[in-house]
Amino acid sequence: MRKKLNITEGIFPMPVLMVATYNEDGSVNVMNAAWGTMQDRSMVALNLTETHKTVQNIKERGAFTVSIADAAHVTEADYFGVASGNMIANKLEKAGLTATKAECVDAPVINEFPLCLECEYVEYQNNKYGCGVIGKVVNVTADESVMVDGKLDMSLVNAIAFDPYTHGYYKVSERVGDAFRDGMKLN
Repeated sequence: MRKKLNITEGIFPMPVLMVATYNEDGSVNVMNAAWGTMQDRSMVALNLTETHKTVQNIKERGAFTVSIADAAHVTEADYFGVASGNMIANKLEKAGLTATKAECVDAPVINEFPLCLECEYVEYQNNKYGCGVIGKVVNVTADESVMVDGKLDMSLVNAIAFDPYTHGYYKVSERVGDAFRDGMKLN
């Protein structure tokens, strides 16, 4: 028997994305965004309201980065979600993390997060079905620590996912199958 739950945002896992921008003064702003996904192979969609400092920065600079949060930095990732860039200008410093300028866009890469997408701002959408930033991925970088034989090994990223049911974070690190292959066994 199934039981009704009092929740609507029930897709699990939800990614824990670190969206980084530069503020007007050149300092780094980072926010935690669980409401984001790939819209297609080269486009990112982030469900963010215009009141976020991050959205203001994205529109001003025309760029942002999206890093995949990892288990080693769950506290810092959560801090970036509870501390507002509108209220705290030095969130990166308070979290004890560092950043370098992205190779291809005018945005920072948070050094401690192992996987990063560099994005050019495309547009801001706001309608009755939601709002958000659309960006084009122009470069993807990974720390050497998550590479094996020149290829990304997602099990080494130790990505975390957000659980909207209990507001928990979970480590996503074990490969359990091969996409576009395992299902073929049922043909």
